[in-house]
Amino acid sequence: MTAPANWYPDPTDSSILRYWDGTAWTHHTHPVAPAEPIANEEPLSRRESRRAERTVEAVHDVPAGASTESSPDIPFFGARKVAKELAARVAELERAQERYGMLELTELDSEKSRRRAEIAEERARWQHDVTTRTEEESARAASSRAVAAEIDDHIALRRRELEDVQSQIIGVRQTIDIQELGLYDYEHPAEASADLATRLEVTRSRIKAAIRDKKAARASSGFTFNGSEAQGRKFVSDMTKILLRAYNAEAENCVKTVRAGSLAVAQARLSKAAEMIERQGSMITLTIDPEYHHLRLTEIQLANQHLQALAREKELERARREELREQRKAEQELAREHERLDKEKAHYTATLTALEANGDLEGAERLRARIADVERALHDVDYRAANIRAGYVYVISNRGAFGDRMVKIGMTRRLEPMDRVNELGDASVPFRFDVHALFFADDAVGIETMLHQTFSEKRVNRVNLRREFFYVTPDDVLEVLRAHSVEILEFRTEVASEEYLASVTPTTGA
Repeated sequence: MTAPANWYPDPTDSSILRYWDGTAWTHHTHPVAPAEPIANEEPLSRRESRRAERTVEAVHDVPAGASTESSPDIPFFGARKVAKELAARVAELERAQERYGMLELTELDSEKSRRRAEIAEERARWQHDVTTRTEEESARAASSRAVAAEIDDHIALRRRELEDVQSQIIGVRQTIDIQELGLYDYEHPAEASADLATRLEVTRSRIKAAIRDKKAARASSGFTFNGSEAQGRKFVSDMTKILLRAYNAEAENCVKTVRAGSLAVAQARLSKAAEMIERQGSMITLTIDPEYHHLRLTEIQLANQHLQALAREKELERARREELREQRKAEQELAREHERLDKEKAHYTATLTALEANGDLEGAERLRARIADVERALHDVDYRAANIRAGYVYVISNRGAFGDRMVKIGMTRRLEPMDRVNELGDASVPFRFDVHALFFADDAVGIETMLHQTFSEKRVNRVNLRREFFYVTPDDVLEVLRAHSVEILEFRTEVASEEYLASVTPTTGA
């Protein structure tokens, strides 16, 4: 077993170990452990390890000032072993001498420190290399994962594109099949309507579904041709396609030709086409499915509703323009009247000054009365210009054009309200209007609105509310005015209708 470091056999006594401090022998000694019996002898390396451990323990237990004389003697047994250990130690020292020479202890410590520093530096370099390689591997792994994710995304995108293309192909094929039966995506009037576009889209989707599912028409399933059921099925299929194509073409024409007031005509035309197809396909019991026919009629109805809405909008726009023209005329008349009254007042004022200068008191008093009248007229003009609700309410009729039970109820802000009545009867009707009532009111707009609402259920034109004709008699209007305590000086329920009577008298006499 090898002795602890710096403990060597004593040159003078082989039975003890003495401590070498690197420069000289010290007085620290320790006896060599006796050898164990041969029968219980352990392997050399194990026995040497235990002996070295016991030697180190003994060395550590030796006091610092102990002398060599206090160490126990080497036992008799084990001398051969000690000799072997000493020989091994001498060999080790020789190798150390060859390597380091006879260096001083401080040099050995320096060498040890340098070696440790080299080892630490090498370990740090190794750890840095390992860390760097680990980071590089992590970066490469992350990059690989990113590339893999990008590839997966690209693959998913291409799959979605492929699915879209496949869906488009299916849609195109279905469109071709539908178009073979005469159903096309033509421009429908209701497509531009915010209210009807959704209903139209739903209706068209149901129409296409019926075509796609072969539910638009019904035909016999047991028909045979030349004794062959296969030829019979082909004959039924071909005839169904031909007649259904004709029906769909007629439905499209009905949609394109329908007008605001011709819904019933267009729907009757399509129903007649369905009946004709049923007669022509009687051999194979071919009929247009009632639900499909209802969908096509609904399609025509939606087109008609949109056209009616456009017609109403045009009528309202025309009425608004007419109302604006009427308002501008009233404003211009009021402005001209105001200018005329201003000039008249200025003229009277200048004349009054001259009369007062000449001492004509009586003439001056008459002019002051005229100036007061002019000022009242100016005040009235200013009031009517500022109060847009003030004006004249009129109730007129035209017996020759509309009969005895129809009147027109309106209002005007003109200074001369009969100008407005005469304009209404200039070219639009064959005879002039007869006036039943024409009176001024501070709230002419309110009175007109009240009368219109009262007779709303008896309007002649319920599309354009500016067409102010009602199926009522002058007596009905007078009764409502009295019920609402409207002040009116004159109301004539019976009128002369001179032009009309003069026109029909010769005919009656003949």
